[in-house]
Amino acid sequence: MNAVLEQVKTQTTIQPEKIKTNGEPKTVRWTRNQYYLMAEHGFFEGKRVELIKGEIIEMSPMKSAHATAVRLVIELLRNIFAKGFIVDSQLPMNFGKTDAPEPDVAVVKGAIRDYNESHPRVAELIIEVSDTTLNFDRTKKASLYAENKISDYWILNLKNRCLEIYRRPIKDRKLGFIYTEIKIFTEGDEVSPLAAPEASIKVTEILP
Repeated sequence: MNAVLEQVKTQTTIQPEKIKTNGEPKTVRWTRNQYYLMAEHGFFEGKRVELIKGEIIEMSPMKSAHATAVRLVIELLRNIFAKGFIVDSQLPMNFGKTDAPEPDVAVVKGAIRDYNESHPRVAELIIEVSDTTLNFDRTKKASLYAENKISDYWILNLKNRCLEIYRRPIKDRKLGFIYTEIKIFTEGDEVSPLAAPEASIKVTEILP
């Protein structure tokens, strides 16, 4: 797993994007309201999309192993967070004017009707199940979640059959928003969410 950890650390070091001012075409950045309006008019029908930093990202179709992992995670977390929490799956987070990610699994405080007027702005735990999107989840998604103070971000890495846990988000002057604590857990390990330290989750229980 040392090789996986080194790969993770390399990929999560995001260099700031350079803005070109030499007359080249500019990238259009969409707002969350524009994004929802396009959805209402059927622009994304039949597609899995997310709004990240003003960019509309089309996600790959979900494979059966990915879906199985999501179901396993949801079932386990709903037993752990039985009262005072909601365990959502692929529902929007409200991270401001240009961000509406839809994590595979998110644990948020409160009751269902608490979010009738607005999507959740923070989560106690976010989990992305990752196969084809591993690099994206380690970089852009990790940076976005760190920026929005998600203190416990997990990537269930189906490719390497391990769980990557990201904690202690900060803003680095050179690298932007990053997680300063990254740990890799294998199938024989047990982990606990920060919001439920008394709970013990076997990594093998959530791998398909």
